[in-house]
Amino acid sequence: MPLSGNAMSPGGYRCKFHMKSSRIFANMSRLDRLRIAPDEKFRLGDFDPADRDVAPGDKDETTEKLAKLEDRLGELQELLFADHTRALLVVLQGMDTSGKDGTVRHVMHGVSPLGVRAVPFKKPTPAEQDHDFLWRAHAQTPGKGEIVFFNRSHYEDVLIVRVHGWIDEKECRRRYDQINDFERLLVESGTIVLKFFLHISKDEQRKRLRARVEDPTKRWKFQMGDLDERKLWSDYQSAYEHAIEKTSTKLAPWIVVPADHKWVRNYVVAKTLVDTLESLDMKYPAPDLKAAVIE
Repeated sequence: MPLSGNAMSPGGYRCKFHMKSSRIFANMSRLDRLRIAPDEKFRLGDFDPADRDVAPGDKDETTEKLAKLEDRLGELQELLFADHTRALLVVLQGMDTSGKDGTVRHVMHGVSPLGVRAVPFKKPTPAEQDHDFLWRAHAQTPGKGEIVFFNRSHYEDVLIVRVHGWIDEKECRRRYDQINDFERLLVESGTIVLKFFLHISKDEQRKRLRARVEDPTKRWKFQMGDLDERKLWSDYQSAYEHAIEKTSTKLAPWIVVPADHKWVRNYVVAKTLVDTLESLDMKYPAPDLKAAVIE
C-alpha cells in the first residue's frame, strides 16, 4: 500500500492531518529523549529500564501529578469524541510482565468507556491466517473520536515470528516497509499513532513472574510457555531493536518507556497522551439551537 507524501483523501482533497504531525509531538521536551528519531541507530542497552529521571519527582509526587493527568485525559477524551475529526491509536509492546494490561487500567481508569477500546492480539485465528498479517490490525483501528489501545499488535508479526524463525530476514524487512506504509495511511487519514515499548529488565521480569506464581489472584496469568520465551530474552531484545529502528518514523514514533517502576511507566504514557491530545486543535461542536424550545 505505498503512499506518496502528497497523498489525497478519498474525496480528492489533499489530506492535511499529516502536515501537523511535527507539532503534535513538540510539547514533550521532558520526554524527548525517550522518543526514537527516524533512522536513528538504536540500542536498548542505551536505555535504563529503571530510569526515574523522566518522572517529575519521587513516587508520591509523581503519583499525585499522574492523578491530575488522568483527570485531564478524561476531559480530552470527551473532547476528542465530541470533535469527531481525529482518532488515537496507542500501541503497547513489551516483554511478558512489562505491564501492558496495567498501563491501560491505570492510565485510562478515569476515562469514559464510551470512546475507548482495548484490543488484545493473541495467536492468529485460522481466518486471520488466511489474510495478510495486517488484516486483523486494520479491522480494529479507531474510528473518528475514538481511542484504541493495541495490547500487543501487528508488531508481533515481526517479533515472535522472527525470533522463532517462522519468517526469514527478507520477509521481515518487507514487513517493516508494509508496517510503515500502513501507519502512514492511518496518520494521513486522521489517526494519531503513538507506539510505546515498555522496557523492563530481565531481573525485573524474574521478580514479576515469581509474584504471579506466589499470588493466587495472579497465578492464572502464568503460563509455562512464559519460561520458554524468557530463555529467548536476548533474541527478543535484538528483534525489538531492529523493529523499533526500522519503524520509528516522524509520523508514528516509538517511545521507549522505563517500565521497571510502574509509577514511572504510567506517568510517561499518561503525560505523552495528554500532551499529544492538547496539541490538537479540537473544539466542541456548536449545534444550531435557534429552533430549540425547552418547556
